[in-house]
Order: sequence, then C-alpha cells, then structure tokens
Amino acid sequence: MMKEQFRLYLVEDDDKIAEILTEELERYSYQVLRAEDYSNIKSEFISFEPDLLLLDINLPRFDGYYWCRQIRTISKVPIIFISARSGDLDQVRAIENGADDFIVKPFNLELAMAKIRSALRRTYGEYATIGSSNVLEVKGLFINRNQNTISYQGKTMELSPKEFGLLVTLAEKAGEIVSREELLLSLWDDTEFVDDNTLTVNVTRVRRRLEDLGLKDAIETKRGQGYRLIPGWEESK
Repeated sequence: MMKEQFRLYLVEDDDKIAEILTEELERYSYQVLRAEDYSNIKSEFISFEPDLLLLDINLPRFDGYYWCRQIRTISKVPIIFISARSGDLDQVRAIENGADDFIVKPFNLELAMAKIRSALRRTYGEYATIGSSNVLEVKGLFINRNQNTISYQGKTMELSPKEFGLLVTLAEKAGEIVSREELLLSLWDDTEFVDDNTLTVNVTRVRRRLEDLGLKDAIETKRGQGYRLIPGWEESK
C-alpha cells in the first residue's frame, strides 16, 4: 500500500520557484521541508527523513551534483533534479551522479507533479522494499546502519559487525559514559562467557578506524566505568 502522506525535501534557492512548488505539493497533501542551510544538506536530509528529494543544480557553496552523490552514500530515496540547465550533458551527469529523473525549468506544474507521483509509486508501491536512510549522525560523522559503514568529510569505510555495533552503542549516547557491561551486552547475548579483554580489543580497533577517518582521541576510557565517545572534533578543527 502507498503511504498516506509523503515527506519531500526541496533544495531550491530561488524563492519564487520554491514557493510555487511548495504550494502545489501541499495542495496534494505532501509534507514539504525546504532547505535552510545549504552547507549542511546531508544533515538536514537525515534529520527530516524524506521520501523524495527535489534538488536544484546551481546552489550556494556546493552544487546539486555534489549533494546528490552525498545523499546516495546513505539513502536510496528517489532524487529528481529541477534545473534551468537543459543540455543533454547536464541530464546525463545528473543520472550518473545518482538522480532518478530531471525536470527542466521553466516547467509545467502538471508534468512536474506527474514525475513526482511516478517516482513515489515506483519506490513505495506495494512491492517496493526501500526503507528509511537509517543513518545516525554525530558532529559530521555519519553512521549507516544499513551498510555497516561510517563516513566523515567524504571518506567512507566499512566496519566489522562487532566494531560497528560497538560504535553505534557509543554514538547513541555520545558524550555520556557507557558502562563496559552495557557495551558487552550490546555485542554478545551472554556476557558470562566473554573474556573482558575482548571488549578492550574491539574498542582499540574502533579507535583505529576513527583515526583513519581523521578523528583522533574520539573514544575516552573512563577507568572503572566504561567508555565515552567525545564528539568534539568539529570544534577542535
């Protein structure tokens, strides 16, 4: 069954076009979030968890192609470009960067709505399997539960299941001390038969993984208590 209401993320810096699109989309009961911070499109996307992304090419700071690539590292939601660039190469480049469709400005509202409805039907119809992005973000560190990957400043790496589970547990309580017992329980069903040194080894491995991404001293050891993920790397740059 199709969802009762879809959430659409609109990344368009032309106020007039954005207002026209928003009004038309809301008339059809779509929930629309317009981009506010053009330097943090990926973070806004994760926060809003949209079902479809409408994306312009010419944007402040980074262009739409860049953001399309960034979104494709964490999500498979349909992406439709809306741009005044009408050349074949522009449309080819959009598709190659992960877009599903392309609408040329100035556009016919009925055609735009038809393309949006079609993308939603293909993606969220009765036999569709796509889910939410399922991504956790901590100060620019993106943790993708669907792929066991972490990424920071464009660099991505895959963790082992144990490493990933450990990091997720720490990230969900970023800044707080997580006890060794809680970490052990998050990784193994029965802690009675687990050598305590195994946890230490896995923490060391995760530390190295984060260091490889450029995040040094991200996990703090609290003796006699547990460990803490310190999300202070953005402020220290």
